[in-house]
Amino acid sequence: MTMAGNLRKVTGLGRVGGLRRVARLARRRAKVDLSHPARSPLGSSVVNCVTYLDGVRAPSGADLVETVERVRKKGHGFVWLGLHEPTNAEFAGIAELFDLHPLAVEDAVEAHQRPKVERYGETLFAVFKTVCYVEHEQLTATSEVVNTGEIMVFAGPDFVITVRHGRHGSLGPLREELESDPVQLAKGPAAVLHAVADHVVDDYLHVTDALQADIDQVETDVFAADGARADPGRIYQLKRELLELKRAVVPLGRPLLDLADRPARVVDPEIQAYFRDVSDHLQRATEQIAAFDELLNSILQAHLAQVTVAQNEDMRKITAWAAVIAVPTMVCGIYGMNFDHMPELRWRFGYPLVLGVIVTACLSLYRGFRRNGWL
Repeated sequence: MTMAGNLRKVTGLGRVGGLRRVARLARRRAKVDLSHPARSPLGSSVVNCVTYLDGVRAPSGADLVETVERVRKKGHGFVWLGLHEPTNAEFAGIAELFDLHPLAVEDAVEAHQRPKVERYGETLFAVFKTVCYVEHEQLTATSEVVNTGEIMVFAGPDFVITVRHGRHGSLGPLREELESDPVQLAKGPAAVLHAVADHVVDDYLHVTDALQADIDQVETDVFAADGARADPGRIYQLKRELLELKRAVVPLGRPLLDLADRPARVVDPEIQAYFRDVSDHLQRATEQIAAFDELLNSILQAHLAQVTVAQNEDMRKITAWAAVIAVPTMVCGIYGMNFDHMPELRWRFGYPLVLGVIVTACLSLYRGFRRNGWL
């Protein structure tokens, strides 16, 4: 049977013309190592392409079409294809080869999707938001604290396609960790899907732990002696970054519960128990984010209350000094009137007496305000 005939049989694709294009493209391409991103015949977006048989990495094939055909002939094992920000043109041939749904393909290429898990026939399509903590020496009103990206996973009976968007979230260490556990990897594409979900959720916990230090620092600054002078922009910036983290974490709760509870042909029943564990970790991250949000609201309200108190104290001081200054102003205003007949105008001790009265009144007012805490 020809290559096109084999692909038509194992993939169930009805687009004969598309399969012919894939097979013709495979005959034209040079036989090079798929694992080398710079020389990959599938384009520069390919990070890696590996075949696993019984949980063990098999020798790399010369061409993706031949690799998939060989795995499907054996009836076991799967292909793991890793991509980084592919274009429509680079992903078109792969989508036809694995019979991926057009809507899922569009989401995988365009990115900026909400975390979700969708089912298209025997293929699961999962979207995970990746996050990383951005190190900074000092938190400011413009500091970037949380950086987000995306990982899309297509999990079929004999293939896993991971599409990564963003500068972080590399799956290389995850692949090495999985390869060190052939028993887990032998459970098929669902094992890779679980590992990716667990990796992403663990990053959520790491980021929330790092955010705790920033929130503690802001809280300490606000409740310091000069807390009213703290920059409220830092609190708003933390709330904005926390909102971005919340958008990545919270929507993933329902999809993980579906993977843990709803049966799927791609997901082995043993793997479903692992998804429940990931869901528990995600719940912990969700609760931490909710607690951080409430704490930041309290810190912001406390800061605004401190500003109000400081303003009231300033107004009391201004009022007290105005009252002290009003005494000499009033006396001088009275004796500044140009009347011919005013008491004590020609008295020898009139001037010292007036000055004494002014000083005594001002000192009395100052002492009273000082005793009451106004000055």
